[in-house]
Amino acid sequence: MCGFALTGVVAATAPESSEHAQRVGSTVPFEECLPGTEARVADPGGGTRPPEGGELTPSEAARYHRQLREELVSLRGQDLQPPQTVPVVVHVVSAEDGRGDVSDERLQKQVDVLNTAYSGGEAAAAARSAGGTGTAAEEAAAEEAADTGFRFELTDVTRTADDEWFTNFEEHRDTIRAKLRQGDAGTLNIYTADLGPGLLGYSTFPQDYEENPDQDGVVVAHDTLPGGDREKFNLGHTTTHEVGHWLGLFHTFQNGCTDPGDYVDDTPYEREAASGCPEGRDTCPEQAGEDPVTNFMNYSDDACMTHFTAGQGKRMVEHWAAFRAGSSQARSG
Repeated sequence: MCGFALTGVVAATAPESSEHAQRVGSTVPFEECLPGTEARVADPGGGTRPPEGGELTPSEAARYHRQLREELVSLRGQDLQPPQTVPVVVHVVSAEDGRGDVSDERLQKQVDVLNTAYSGGEAAAAARSAGGTGTAAEEAAAEEAADTGFRFELTDVTRTADDEWFTNFEEHRDTIRAKLRQGDAGTLNIYTADLGPGLLGYSTFPQDYEENPDQDGVVVAHDTLPGGDREKFNLGHTTTHEVGHWLGLFHTFQNGCTDPGDYVDDTPYEREAASGCPEGRDTCPEQAGEDPVTNFMNYSDDACMTHFTAGQGKRMVEHWAAFRAGSSQARSG
């Protein structure tokens, strides 16, 4: 393993060779494909599909992973660190009658949720509230939870009242993002709007920034922010999940039970997305460990999501160093 944890904060050392001790056992044939996005849906079995090409295929995930390995070659042997803070710009797209006009207070709460989640604090809070009587999954999450080192700061908010943009964001997304986006590769742009009943949010990947910088960012349904009225998904962890993609993570169920899974060593294999808050779920019984139901990169209800692992933290740091570091607005640590 080339990653390590230092005082609870995930850091990484760029690999000394092109071989890396993550899950890369089987090679997936390369094929040209369009930039992808990953999304979060309210009902994994409900037929809702993410925009911009759909969920990542195994070959698309392999392409992204290969791009990461190639970029890390020039950083070989360096001590890789997350930035001290990531500037966050939120673009609130609302209806002209005020629907979806998320308050400044809720926006700040969303950033607070990100900081708690990425510091490992969510799992610690869940363990404290359980008072030693938590489920096996909650106890395991508390042990696995890592401080990824990433911290976020709300630096600007834009507000646009436009009925067409609000209710048909996907149809106008390229125009909206190109017009509103601020900053560079190290600036997290979040867009809120009405995404319909099934889609909670979606995100671009860091590998796609160079070719499409004005489309980079995270899109979330406005009612998923803290205090929203989206049942089971109103604690802000849709944004937590999508920022994970923005920092390079795949779903925990990427590639199912098949090697290399989600390309992270310390997240168990999972055949398909979790729904609700299942306990003792093990969809890959021939692989070690029960399903990572409480991991932020699953599809579980917000109340069940508690942590990132050290391996996920390391992978995010690697993506930051490879594709987002050097940004004039991202304050390096």
